[in-house]
Amino acid sequence: MKKPILLAIESSCDDTAIAIVKGNSILSNIIGVQHIHNFYGGVNPEIASRYHQRDIVLLVHQAIFEANIVKKQIDAVAFTKGPGLIGSLLIGASFAKSLAIAWMIPIIGVHHIQAHILSHFIEIEGRSSPKFPFLCLTISGGHTQIILVENFFKMTILGQTIDDAVGEAFDKIAKIAGLPYPGGIWIDYYAKNGNPKKIFFSKPKIGGLDFSFSGLKTQFFSFIRKELKKDPKFIIHNLYDICASIQKSLIDLLFDKMLLAIRQTKIFSIALSGGVSSNSYVRTKFSKVASKKGLKLHLLPVEFATDNAAMIAVSAQIKYSSALFDNLDFVPGANCGWNL
Repeated sequence: MKKPILLAIESSCDDTAIAIVKGNSILSNIIGVQHIHNFYGGVNPEIASRYHQRDIVLLVHQAIFEANIVKKQIDAVAFTKGPGLIGSLLIGASFAKSLAIAWMIPIIGVHHIQAHILSHFIEIEGRSSPKFPFLCLTISGGHTQIILVENFFKMTILGQTIDDAVGEAFDKIAKIAGLPYPGGIWIDYYAKNGNPKKIFFSKPKIGGLDFSFSGLKTQFFSFIRKELKKDPKFIIHNLYDICASIQKSLIDLLFDKMLLAIRQTKIFSIALSGGVSSNSYVRTKFSKVASKKGLKLHLLPVEFATDNAAMIAVSAQIKYSSALFDNLDFVPGANCGWNL
């Protein structure tokens, strides 16, 4: 049976990503990073949209070239339908529609978070995909959720952040500490040489499986402000320990809730996805405990943990096999529904 070839566009935030897959096998996977946002200390939505528009044509041509195919071999075009920045989403969706009309092929809209989950089904040599059911902790700059995944089409949110996402908290805390954007990678970098138990931050008391990070962020700000009054060079003298301690506090919140979800559901197969799952402390902590407690842990290579178009393509393959196509009048949404 012929495996369909799909071209996918991911444009939910500031990266323009294009991928081409044949079945679940990746033929090309390209990410155009918009480094200009580093200058602003965060993503500028208007600039992100303009750069998507500037780069998308070239990146599509590059993806087709690297996949070593011709346009007439592509069976469908997939795109991110949301959630995300509406301007960025509209660029990707509009371009996907244009290709679908020009090439006379169907279009498939994909939910960004569900694509992060289904990225675990990308064919990667030496790695097996999770078996249903499993729990997925999706952690990124815009989302923090624990999701029960019963099959490709049935996913239930068990818990989520009530304020900041963990990646957003990382970046805001890094900014308070005077670190460049994106801050999460710098906290991870400096934390490797610090003492994670040097500075204590109390955990927020949030019931159930929901998360809250805003209180920890405020607590960090108050602590830094207080210490800088006593020593203006406090951050410089203690940067490694500061990063290690706050990183431990943030990740321990994720870890504690995930253990609670495992106890409640009695599901011992877990997966991590989203940009924060590439954090070295996250991977080390979850790997150690998974080995100790006999959990089946699924981690992605870093290139597939962060935003990418391969995850959109593989998710679209699942919809393609069931003929779940979208109409050309489909409009993406910044807070689109959860239905796959």
